[in-house]
Amino acid sequence: MRLASIYSLKPAFQSLLRPLVVRLARAGVRANAVTVAAALGSLAIGASIVIWPLAAWPLLLLPGFLFVRMAMNAVDGMLAREHGQQSRLGGLLNELGDGVSDAALYLPLALVPGFDPVLVVLIVVSGLLGEMAGILGVIAGGGRRYDGPMGKSDRAFVFGALALWAGLAGSPETWADWILAVVLGLSLLTIINRTRRALGPGGEA
Repeated sequence: MRLASIYSLKPAFQSLLRPLVVRLARAGVRANAVTVAAALGSLAIGASIVIWPLAAWPLLLLPGFLFVRMAMNAVDGMLAREHGQQSRLGGLLNELGDGVSDAALYLPLALVPGFDPVLVVLIVVSGLLGEMAGILGVIAGGGRRYDGPMGKSDRAFVFGALALWAGLAGSPETWADWILAVVLGLSLLTIINRTRRALGPGGEA
């Protein structure tokens, strides 16, 4: 049984962005530039949380930037595929940029009072392993895997919601640890799902 993921909304989101992508392509904007800009923006937001872990405003910036980053991730892919900008460098930048952005945006939350640092770190690590499992699907012959239930977009939604709550309330509630524990469990399940489906129907080499 396939578990639902926010990733399934990607086609509809891309349709909304397509007019903007056309204008960007006509203006000469390159897909790789969008990819790099998303990573640099992530580093800047993450750095603000590290420097001011007790301040509310960096946490309140995070949800909005996560949405912007999701849009930029869609835009760079559409520029590459639909406007003749695909390249091996672009593929590498896309995967590396996602990993850098995830680590830069979420690891700093381990310094924010109220967030369990161990759970935050474990979620980031399991998220990176999940993306690695997705990439290894290409090597295994099953193609790039985006299976859920806890993909990149899902992690962004959860962390964005928790950051928004913490920014408005002053700190996350104790139930936030339970949410993070569930996210960790679903992240581990995602690694298993992507690995099994990359190997094919039998789930083994």
